[in-house]
Amino acid sequence: MSVDIHESAREGAPTVLLSSGLGGVAGYWAPQLAALRTRFRVITYDQAGTGRARRDLPENHTIGAMTDEVLAILDESGTGACHFVGHALGGLVGLDLARRAPRRLTSLTVVNGWAAADEHTKRCFEARLLLLEHAGPAAYVRAQPIFLYPALWLAENAERARREDAHGLAHFQGDQTLRRRIGALLRFDATADLGAILTPTFVMGARDDVLVPVSQSEKLAGGLANAHLYVADYGGHAVNVTVPDAFNAALLDFLGCS
Repeated sequence: MSVDIHESAREGAPTVLLSSGLGGVAGYWAPQLAALRTRFRVITYDQAGTGRARRDLPENHTIGAMTDEVLAILDESGTGACHFVGHALGGLVGLDLARRAPRRLTSLTVVNGWAAADEHTKRCFEARLLLLEHAGPAAYVRAQPIFLYPALWLAENAERARREDAHGLAHFQGDQTLRRRIGALLRFDATADLGAILTPTFVMGARDDVLVPVSQSEKLAGGLANAHLYVADYGGHAVNVTVPDAFNAALLDFLGCS
């Protein structure tokens, strides 16, 4: 298990656990660490099959197995309960944790996530899988920023995107692993359980997310018993990366640090 614990300067600080999306790696949250560590102990980790935790995954890999991984991290780090922040796939893990082990959560934040993937999101993943199958990992990685970033941001950060392409290809999680992780997120459906989730939840969406329509965040927030919806006008799917200051301010405000 590849876990990073970033201690806070504040003694006895509460814990925030950050769970990444399909990429799965702890480094995705780099734009948030400095802001969060002023008030929180922060846990990041590489999800099974990704980054430093590369290994083969079972054919029927599930969001539930990813939730079990988080529960093990909480136990091994001596964390009774945490503020859980999940991006996309990571948000699904948070929802599953909220319905299975709500006492382990102080709060839940779901960033550009969903209760069940809609037809648009399914189409996007199907297209990405077809690229992987017929054109290979290089084409898959090349197309990935289109789904992550707003067009304007991508045009203005072309060199950064090229560096990310090279890094993504060098550390590609593997065809089989990727297919099984996508299969897990597409099969996930928490719709019937939303009303029973009482954990205070911050649902964050972006109007210009081309992978997960903002309607998904609106629907998720509407189905939860104790949710607050925040919608960014700009930022795309990776809103925490493209507009980190605004994202961090909104998150800290929800966590009671305004």
